[in-house]
Amino acid sequence: MNNAHIQIMLADDDEDDCMFFKDALDELTLPVSLKTMNNGVELMNYLQHNFTNLPHILFLDLNMPCKTGFECLTEIKQSEELKNLPVVIYSTSNNPQVIDTLYGKGAHHYIRKPAAFSDLKTVIKKAISLLTANIGLQPKKEIFLIEPEN
Repeated sequence: MNNAHIQIMLADDDEDDCMFFKDALDELTLPVSLKTMNNGVELMNYLQHNFTNLPHILFLDLNMPCKTGFECLTEIKQSEELKNLPVVIYSTSNNPQVIDTLYGKGAHHYIRKPAAFSDLKTVIKKAISLLTANIGLQPKKEIFLIEPEN
C-alpha cells in the first residue's frame, strides 16, 4: 500500500478541526483521499453499510454527539467485518488512563490534537507512515503514542 492511494476517514464533529486536518493533508501531498463524518452514528452507519469500501485508516475523535469515539471504537473492534480497520484516536485529551483504555479497546495510535499546524502535519504523516508500513502488526503502545515533537 505504500505507493497506492490511501483512503482516510476522519470522524470529528468540530468543523474547524476537520478543515485543519484537511488542510494539513493537502500540504503533505500524499496520495490520499479524505472522507469526513460528523458524529458517531453517521460513522457507524457508513461503516456497517460499506464493508467492501472501508477506509484504510480511520481517525476518530472521542467527544462526538450521538455516539462517542469510545462507543464507536468498541463497536468497530467487536465487529468481524470491521475489527481489522486501523483506528487512530484523534483527541484533545491527554489523560493516561483514557489512553490506556483506548489501547486496551484496540486503538492503533493515539494523537493528541496539536495546536500548531506544522505539528499536525507531522503527526498525521507519522501515523499514516506507521500504519501503511506495518499492516497486520498489533498496536504497541510504547511505539505508537504519537505526540508532536517539542
